[in-house]
Amino acid sequence: MSAQAQSAQDIEQAKAAATSWLALADSNRHASTWTEAAEPFRKAVSQSDWTQTLQAIRTPLGALKSRSVKSATFAKNLPGGPEGDYVVITFASVYANKADTVETVTPARTKDGSWKVSGYYIR
Repeated sequence: MSAQAQSAQDIEQAKAAATSWLALADSNRHASTWTEAAEPFRKAVSQSDWTQTLQAIRTPLGALKSRSVKSATFAKNLPGGPEGDYVVITFASVYANKADTVETVTPARTKDGSWKVSGYYIR
């Protein structure tokens, strides 16, 4: 398989991981988003702190109306993170109480080859 084909496959697998993780957040399963996140993410923040933070950020937005991928970029290094394989995925999202929302989800490849979310930002 060519490097380009492998990268495209990685991006698709990372998108699937991000979409599954976002579905947990969308259904208010905030504690599960922590459980399903990458190990460095879980080491950086406690489950209770993460759950409280995510709930405080997401609840005022209201229900998700739509979400689409704006971009997905493969990266080997990210600021402040260990070297590894990452895909930075930007979503254009519309919530009931905020129409113009950008969500950035960054899955990382784990030691077993699967992809798990290592970062989430919303603005």
